[in-house]
Amino acid sequence: MSPRLLTVPEPYLELDDATLASRIRAAKARLGQSLVVLGHHYQRDDVIEHADITGDSYKLARLGAERTDARWIVFCGVHFMAESADILRQPHQSVVLPDMNAGCSMADMAPTDDVIEAGAALERLGLTSIMPVTYMNSTAEIKAYCGERGGAVCTSSNCRAIFEWAFAQRDQVFFFPDEHLGRNTAIAMGIPPERIVVWDPKRPLGGSTEEELRAARVIVWKGCCSVHTKFHLHHVLDRRAEDPEMRILVHPEVPHEVVAVADAVGSTETIIRTLREAPSGSHWAVGTEYHLVQRLARAMPDKKIVILSKEFCLCATMYRISPQNLLWALDSIVDGHPVNVIRVPEETKRWAHVALDRMLQVH
Repeated sequence: MSPRLLTVPEPYLELDDATLASRIRAAKARLGQSLVVLGHHYQRDDVIEHADITGDSYKLARLGAERTDARWIVFCGVHFMAESADILRQPHQSVVLPDMNAGCSMADMAPTDDVIEAGAALERLGLTSIMPVTYMNSTAEIKAYCGERGGAVCTSSNCRAIFEWAFAQRDQVFFFPDEHLGRNTAIAMGIPPERIVVWDPKRPLGGSTEEELRAARVIVWKGCCSVHTKFHLHHVLDRRAEDPEMRILVHPEVPHEVVAVADAVGSTETIIRTLREAPSGSHWAVGTEYHLVQRLARAMPDKKIVILSKEFCLCATMYRISPQNLLWALDSIVDGHPVNVIRVPEETKRWAHVALDRMLQVH
C-alpha cells in the first residue's frame, strides 16, 4: 500500500482536547494488538499519554520491532527515528510518522552529498585510515554511508565504546552529525583538544588546514542539537549561585564548557535513572529537553528537579506531533488508507542495518 503524504485535514484541527483523547483511545482499542504507539521522551504530554512504550530513539525502534504481533508501529518522534524503526522492523510491519514535517535539525545538518564530498576530500589528502561513525540522530542514508565503509552507528551512551572500537582498527574517526557529542567523547578519552578538528561543510577543507586534518585523531562534523546548545556555562553558575545544593546533570550533546563543570553527564536514559536513584530531598538542574524535565519533576516530587536554563528549551520539531496528528494517523489505519508510511529504500536499509549491527557487536 503506497503512502500518502498529506497534512492534517481541517476537521481534526477543530476537535477539543477531550474529544481528541477519547477518539485516540477508541482507535487504539479498535486496532488492538495490531498497533503499537511509540513515544519519545521529548514528546509533549498530551501525546505521550497515549504511548504504549516510551524511551529514546534506538530503544523505541528496537522494542517496536520486537512487538511482533503489531502490524502497525506509530512512532511519535521525528523522521530519523521513524527511519530507524523501519530499518529494524519485521517484514510484516509498517512504520507511520504522524507528521512528516517532524524532522531533526541536527540530522538535517549532515546532508548525504556533503558527507560524501567531505569523505572524498579527506581521501584526496591521503587520509585513508578514517573510520566513519554516525550518531543515531542521523538519516538512514548517513547510517548506510557508514555501514558501507566499515563504520558504525552509536548512541549517546555507547559513543566512547564505539570510538574505542574504531581506533582499534583505524587511525582517525570522522564523526557526525553532532560536534558536541563527538568532542565531549574524545576529550573524556584523553584526546587533546588540538587533535579534535571541526569539519564545516561550507568551507574549503572543512575550515581546517591540511596539517590540522593530518594531526587530528577525531574530525567532528559541524552540527548540533537545537535544544542542547541552549545550555551555557552561565546557566550552571547561576543555578549554583541560587542554590549551593544544586547538582548539575546534563546530556552529552551540550557544549563542552557545560560538560566540564557538570556533576554528571549522560544519555536521556542515564538522566532518568540518575534522578530516580538520587536521594530524596536532593536538588537537580537538568540540561535537556523541557517536556522531559517537567515530567520527571512531577514524577518525583520528593526531589527538587528544574531545567538548567530558565528559557523554554523544547524540541520544536518533536512538538509538531500533536494529538490531531496522532488521531489522524490512527484513523487512517483503521480506514485502510494509512498516511505517512515510512519506507527506507532497500539498499539504504541494508547498509544502515550493517552499521547498526556493528554497534550491537561492540556494545
